[in-house]
Amino acid sequence: MARILITSAIPYINGIKHLGNLVGSQLPADLYARYQRARGNEVMFLCATDEHGTPAELAAAKAGQPVAEYCAAMHKTQSALAEGFRLSFDHFGRSSSPQNHKLTQYFAGRLADNGLIEEVSERQVYSHADGRFLPDRYIEGTCPNCGYDKARGDQCENCTKQLDPTDLIDPRSAISGSTDLEVRETKHLYLRQSALKDDLDAWISSKTDWPVLTTSIAKKWLHDGDGLQDRGITRDLDWGVPVKRGEADWPGMEGKVFYVWFDAPIEYIAASAEWAEANGKTEADWERWWRTDKGADDVRYVQFMGKDNVPFHTLSFPATIKGSGDPWKLVDYIKSFNYLNYDGGQFSTSQGRGVFMDQALDILPSDYWRWWLLSHAPENSDSEFTWENFQTSVNKDLADVLGNFVSRITKFCRSKFGEEVPAGGTYGDREAALIAALETRVAAYQDHMDAIEIRKAAAELRAIWVLGNEYLQDAAPWAQFKTDPEAAAAVVRLALNLIGLYAALSAPFIPDASAKLTEAMALGDSPWPEDVRKALDRMQPGHAFTVPEVLFAKIADEDREDWQSRFSGVRD
Repeated sequence: MARILITSAIPYINGIKHLGNLVGSQLPADLYARYQRARGNEVMFLCATDEHGTPAELAAAKAGQPVAEYCAAMHKTQSALAEGFRLSFDHFGRSSSPQNHKLTQYFAGRLADNGLIEEVSERQVYSHADGRFLPDRYIEGTCPNCGYDKARGDQCENCTKQLDPTDLIDPRSAISGSTDLEVRETKHLYLRQSALKDDLDAWISSKTDWPVLTTSIAKKWLHDGDGLQDRGITRDLDWGVPVKRGEADWPGMEGKVFYVWFDAPIEYIAASAEWAEANGKTEADWERWWRTDKGADDVRYVQFMGKDNVPFHTLSFPATIKGSGDPWKLVDYIKSFNYLNYDGGQFSTSQGRGVFMDQALDILPSDYWRWWLLSHAPENSDSEFTWENFQTSVNKDLADVLGNFVSRITKFCRSKFGEEVPAGGTYGDREAALIAALETRVAAYQDHMDAIEIRKAAAELRAIWVLGNEYLQDAAPWAQFKTDPEAAAAVVRLALNLIGLYAALSAPFIPDASAKLTEAMALGDSPWPEDVRKALDRMQPGHAFTVPEVLFAKIADEDREDWQSRFSGVRD
């Protein structure tokens, strides 16, 4: 049994996430977690809400709530939506937790002990209109590298270049829009990433199996221009992890907090400590996942994220881990994603454009969305959500292929043999050919899932469903029944067992439908079909079942047109 640690990029607390956020991290991570559990492996799947920084403060102010109260409420909301999409986290934590405060301060102390923290007097942008220093991401302007006019002071979203606010052309406050900005002197702590450049470069170069998207972004940050730069890890804010050197005060850093991008990845570790506390576990129970001197040496650690998060997970967080000098577990594989665009434009949380997680669940059950998003995951390039494509995919894949197969064979069996697996007949060449084809395709499906090739896995799963329909069409038990009821019974028996096989194989993608099929077939559970032949012999003659309700309803043109119109603007 392998041990798999899985983390999904943690979503910001400032509002409900859109479908692009979902497919860029949490949903594919859940797919992988469900698959690994099904294969009998021990899985720890962690996520959390990212609760610090100016976005949380501004969102709380807009909502008229104290920031701590706002974050607590939004964590409940995001947790409920995660459950709605059947995201099977072992723990969904909070970066504002006491565990993350303690660990973040601990890491800062270790880095300082190892000479990797530098105190820097710097000139920082102060907004007179806002009456505050502006964090880098709340200064906007034109990128000096690519000319994008909405670049932030920490990074250009368009070309991903790392920036400082003073690099921007025509800077303005992203809070008030004011250009009445002044540069003032303040002191901050910097993580000396540059001192670890060669170590990080060699480590990334050793990851020959990583997606090109992941390594190319990391290498760009390492080598473009002046190369990897030291990074400020403190901010002049009220909300966040107070700056401490371990448990000791840090002279000169009073009133400051750690930068959200320093403490957020540390929350992955802290979330496991939260899990331990919530489940009556010990410190050793979570440390066995994270410390190689305490049992994590056999753990495979896989991270999921959108491409905008790659620099921090390939460079800054590993620099924190490596720089601590402690035997913490480093990531083994980073699955990064391009962007999912929306109907000719971009999804945008800040602009309220697109379909958001709560809205999606109001329209249709989660399996519809899970299937489309995962089968169209933006792995090798950006992909685009259109309502026409969504309708076509749901109707053809889920309703016509999988749903139709289940409906046809269960209803036919009920009408001719009753609601139990019929006896009689023997399997012939047609059945042998089907089983051989299934064995080949199931092996390919597993290979794609092991490699986290999500679109290929989805295509293979659909092809497995198609085999059942083709078999039914070719065998035509409704015609056979008229002349040879026993031959028809053998076809029906195999086809009914296919439903159990489909339930097991489909569970990582569409867990609710899988559970319905398992229940309808009275199987109790749906273990992974390590042996396809045995899995197709599980339901013996006389095994009772019920005809399930319609598995997937087709999306009508009028519904699609209504949704397309309803979500053509921006969210209120």
